[in-house]
Amino acid sequence: VQLQASGGGLVQPGGSLRLSCKASGFGLDYFAVGWFRQAPGKGRDRLSCINNIDDSTWYVDSVKGRFTISRDKAKNTVFLQMDDLKPEDTAVYYCATALVCDSYSAVTEYENWGQGTLVTVSS
Repeated sequence: VQLQASGGGLVQPGGSLRLSCKASGFGLDYFAVGWFRQAPGKGRDRLSCINNIDDSTWYVDSVKGRFTISRDKAKNTVFLQMDDLKPEDTAVYYCATALVCDSYSAVTEYENWGQGTLVTVSS
């Protein structure tokens, strides 16, 4: 049972990246999936999540309108499309599973953390 985040890299301010969260050993269909990030010296923040039943989503205010979460059930993968990236988006990005995606779930309610992927936004 493992999640693997990928797709990070170096991008200029205003640019875009698409992160992938692929599961192995279990189906993501049975879980809500969240995206998180952790900047150097800071805690891990929840950015977005998507439910498995109806694909309903939640976003933290700082990424609303710039990030889009989506799910491809055939590929057993959840994506995070990130547009209009800013230097303050620089962080290691992680994905994890939960029973439900809602506006008040804590980071500690998520499981199956995989290795993160580094996103650097710099000119």
